[in-house]
Amino acid sequence: MLRWLMLAAFALGTFAPPVFAQPGPVAASKPLAGAELKDYIRAHYTKYEYQIPMRDGVKLFTAVYVPKDDAHTYPMMLTRTPYSVAPYGADKYPDALRPSAQFVKSGYIFVYQDVRGRWMSEGEFVNVRPHNPAKKGKEIDESSDTYDTVEWLIKNVKGHNGKVGITGISYPGFYTVCGMIDAHPAVKAVSPQAPVSEWFIGDDFHHNGCLFLPHCFNFMYGFGKNRPEPTKKGSRDRFEHDTPDGYKFFLEMGPIKNADAKYYKGEIAFWKEVMEHGTYDDFWKARNIRQHVKNIKPAVLTVGGWFDAENLFGALEVYKHAEANAPPQYNHLVMGPWVHGGWSRGEGDHLGDVNFNAKTSEFYRETIEFPFFEYHLKGVSESKHPKAWVFETGTNLWRKFDSWPPKTAERDSFNLYALNGLKQFPKNYKGDEAWFANHPLFDEFVSDPAKPVPFINKTDIGMVKEYMTADQRFASARPDVLVYQGEVLKSDLTIAGPIEVELYVSTTGTDADWVVKVIDVYPDDSADPDPNPTGVKMGGYQQLIRGEPFRGKFRNSFSKPEPFKPGEVTKVKFTMPDVFHTLRPGHRLMVQVQSTWFPLVDRNPQTFCDIYKADASDFKKQTHKVYRDAEHPSRITVGVIK
Repeated sequence: MLRWLMLAAFALGTFAPPVFAQPGPVAASKPLAGAELKDYIRAHYTKYEYQIPMRDGVKLFTAVYVPKDDAHTYPMMLTRTPYSVAPYGADKYPDALRPSAQFVKSGYIFVYQDVRGRWMSEGEFVNVRPHNPAKKGKEIDESSDTYDTVEWLIKNVKGHNGKVGITGISYPGFYTVCGMIDAHPAVKAVSPQAPVSEWFIGDDFHHNGCLFLPHCFNFMYGFGKNRPEPTKKGSRDRFEHDTPDGYKFFLEMGPIKNADAKYYKGEIAFWKEVMEHGTYDDFWKARNIRQHVKNIKPAVLTVGGWFDAENLFGALEVYKHAEANAPPQYNHLVMGPWVHGGWSRGEGDHLGDVNFNAKTSEFYRETIEFPFFEYHLKGVSESKHPKAWVFETGTNLWRKFDSWPPKTAERDSFNLYALNGLKQFPKNYKGDEAWFANHPLFDEFVSDPAKPVPFINKTDIGMVKEYMTADQRFASARPDVLVYQGEVLKSDLTIAGPIEVELYVSTTGTDADWVVKVIDVYPDDSADPDPNPTGVKMGGYQQLIRGEPFRGKFRNSFSKPEPFKPGEVTKVKFTMPDVFHTLRPGHRLMVQVQSTWFPLVDRNPQTFCDIYKADASDFKKQTHKVYRDAEHPSRITVGVIK
């Protein structure tokens, strides 16, 4: 997990990424970074600060950096953020300006705005403010605030060429999406990057109704406190856990309701809102921005990371909805092997123990992002972007497609019984169909909320970024994790697109979580990294490709949870976010199934209740079964490129 302070820095550009020369007419003589970049900004840009009035009279604090060279006109690049546009003061400059130093050298008017109710802006802040498609008069939402901001900038800032781009990562990515809905005519290009799309089904704080506990808890403490009036200081507090061990801390915290009783003490307003809305009710439905992504006019470059633990879902969903609902002429998707915001900084050549053998982040910044804005905002060169730029892990190469998922991907199912060695399920099992009818094939395990399965084999207090590629051997050795492993592959197996999960299960309880992990098992003779500072052994490495939890009570509806009937076979079906990965010859496909993933996911008491109000006595040890017979073919279904 990236701490919210880091998110703020990446969103604003106060974290200075490595900068590299861009080939072509705007090439720098040498890369700009660090103090040299900051000095260049001071020498070549003048900073202005404004309070821009919105249609309802509220004023939003906005910092504008204008090139001193007035012999040319420049497009504007707007970022709206809840994380502060610091440093405040007309004579104070940041270390960098987003998206990258290439834009600084090329010449843009950079605009940063504190969103309504945050930091130095007036008004009331509302988390993921609902969009209002039927606004009248002085009614506002984030789309109207963006429109009003652009309108004011066009009329009051000198030296622009009449074109505006919008970009932002994570929460600023949400505001970017809002800005491309009912966009101002001057907005010609937008890049929502890891955008928040909604917070109950797939982004950040919930996945399929399961609370992502350390991410939500740690983020809320530093971000969720009320701000009574505009301020330059704000709250940047970090919670002191008094231990580096998140597994220990959150287990000892007990039921989730203890978070407020023990630590927050009623001071974190948004945490209380989350706890009051434990189903996909109107509160969450109104905050689903995906439903409004339609009839988009600006060119769109949606960016995400295959291993983004926070907003992988948002990137894929925003692209998909823009493409499905009267797509703009230019609607592109970029997916690389990145953690949250990883494309904006560093080299992107590895994650944890897994190497990608390429500087993917540099490639993105130089070859994809910069040319996209240069073309749409300056008319420089021709736009040759494919519909989808996607990085294929396993083979570690960039691929271009005219659609995503690729049209060539054929849906194929991998049944759990087949992964365990049976080519097909025999109709005459044991030679006696009557025997088979009374002896369904299943695997069972005991799930104990007091001893949940860890989500990673290391000690940390948060949602560690590398968990999405981490070795799963520690989990496969536990008795409460079911393991299904296929045969050694003789040729490449390339899977692309979403993974559909269909489980037939039963439980002795009345609720259960179902965690499914799709894994690439390396050959036993795989070479170790060189150098190898952590001493990892790659022989037999079980690399997580995709893992996702599902809260069983939501199997028929996220809005109307239902209990399980003890002992009754029930189907649980859900979709995991897209992957693009090739399992090489000599590797194996593995699927693991478990019911706890702690503390990444909060514990399910395994008794049907409002988990956010559950008592310690509600948490019960239960026995779960996963069926894999002909009548109950538990399986995963993926797109396969042959």
